[in-house]
Amino acid sequence: MGGSGVSGLAAKHCVPCRGGVPPLAGEALTKLSLQVPDWKVVDGHHITKTFLFPDFKTALAFVNSVGAVAEQEGHHPDIALAWGRADVKTWTHKIDGLTESDFILAAKVDQAFLQQPKTK
Repeated sequence: MGGSGVSGLAAKHCVPCRGGVPPLAGEALTKLSLQVPDWKVVDGHHITKTFLFPDFKTALAFVNSVGAVAEQEGHHPDIALAWGRADVKTWTHKIDGLTESDFILAAKVDQAFLQQPKTK
């Protein structure tokens, strides 16, 4: 697995969810998921993707770059770091489901992956 083509979503910014809106479903969910095709929609509740690396150091650098993106966007994924991999999972906690901001964050995470220095 790895990076996908970065969509126009990466140019947008996450919008804080105040609650009271339904999670994405149906056609709206499908349309956004097609823009980050390497991410897996799980039970219509969250999206997840595994990023692979040649070593722990590179995976850690990626996790730190995702942390910086998350802070900038005010939208924070769950990240599991292991030797040579990082698993990223996101959803909007306020509504316990997916919003456009989750897909914006996914596109920005893909962009961070593509900007990682290549190791030899």
